[in-house]
Amino acid sequence: MKNTLLAPSVLAADFGNLQRDIEMINQSEADWFHIDIMDGVFVPNISFGMPVLEAIQKHAKKTIDVHLMIVDPDRYITTFKKLGADVLTVHYEACTHLHRTLQAIKAEGMQAGVALNPHTPIEVLNDIIQDIDLVCLMSVNPGFGGQSFIEHTYNKIIRLKQLITERGAATLIEIDGGVTDQNAKQLAATGADVLVAGSFVFRAENPIATIQNLKSITR
Repeated sequence: MKNTLLAPSVLAADFGNLQRDIEMINQSEADWFHIDIMDGVFVPNISFGMPVLEAIQKHAKKTIDVHLMIVDPDRYITTFKKLGADVLTVHYEACTHLHRTLQAIKAEGMQAGVALNPHTPIEVLNDIIQDIDLVCLMSVNPGFGGQSFIEHTYNKIIRLKQLITERGAATLIEIDGGVTDQNAKQLAATGADVLVAGSFVFRAENPIATIQNLKSITR
């Protein structure tokens, strides 16, 4: 039975009750914490920075999956390791020397991820897929939560899965954006290994039950 990992996106949490929401994820069937770091330059929004991640790390009891939507991410690799990141994902579009960046992330003992914007083709990863622990396919345009899922993502999952299989890589496929109980099952069946869910979880009347339902329908 496939275990599709679920990573609630803390960007959608109630920042006035952040510790409460972190504890909720701890108590739920969720597998990871997904943390979006936005700089207002690479994406048209600013999320939160190091002090908030440090506060999250103090209470989080599960894998911390940090998604950097920032320019020049190399400057902060060591910092995010110190702040508790287990997985550190950078954007292909933000890295001039992607191979060097991935090696630097791994040298710090973290898993190295690469995110692709909706317009970026899978083929850009042909020569580097075996160095990547996780590929995060953006299924919305990055920068804001609550957007609608881009249907073309299914085709990208199929092509990415084919590339991973052909190269004998162990890369995980993560889907970020617009994940709900309406598409989670199909995403998992198509080949997604990790589903990021933000608004759908945190705006639910019962987030723990919502997480449980997402886990059950993707098995």
